[in-house]
Amino acid sequence: MRYLAIDLGDRRTGLALGDGETRLATPMGVVEIPMARSDGAALLDALAGEIDAQIGEDAPAELVVGLPLNMDGSEGPRAALVRAFADRLARHTGRRVHLHDERLTSADADWAMAGSGLTHGQKKSRRDALAAAAILRSFLGQSGGGEARG
Repeated sequence: MRYLAIDLGDRRTGLALGDGETRLATPMGVVEIPMARSDGAALLDALAGEIDAQIGEDAPAELVVGLPLNMDGSEGPRAALVRAFADRLARHTGRRVHLHDERLTSADADWAMAGSGLTHGQKKSRRDALAAAAILRSFLGQSGGGEARG
C-alpha cells in the first residue's frame, strides 16, 4: 500500500511518499500555503491536488499526518488543531488518515542536512519534506501504524 505523509506547518507543509511493502519513504516536496488561508480550505485543496497528481498504482491509498505531541507524550493546543485538520482531510479526500507522533522529526531532518553544504534557504525549503519522510519511516516501521481517522 502507498502512503502520503504530511508534516503540517503554519506556512509550509512537507510531503513524502512511501510504500508499506518496501517500507521506504521518500521526501516529495513542500506545499507553501499557510494553514490559516481560507480557514484551511486552500491547503486541503492543494493536498487533494497532490494526491490526485499521483496516478495509477503510485497513488497513495492512505495518508499519514504528523501529530505534534509534547516531549512527555501529552497533547497541547497544536495537537487539537492537527486532529481537526486530519478529520477535514479525511472527509475532503475520501482517504483514511493516520495520525502519527512527529516528535523530533524536524531535528532528524536538520541532522540529515548537517554538513550538506546547502544554504540556510535551501535547507529551509527541504526541511519539511524530510520531516514528513521521517514521520512516514517511523509509521511504516511500527506494526499497526498510528491512530486512524475517517
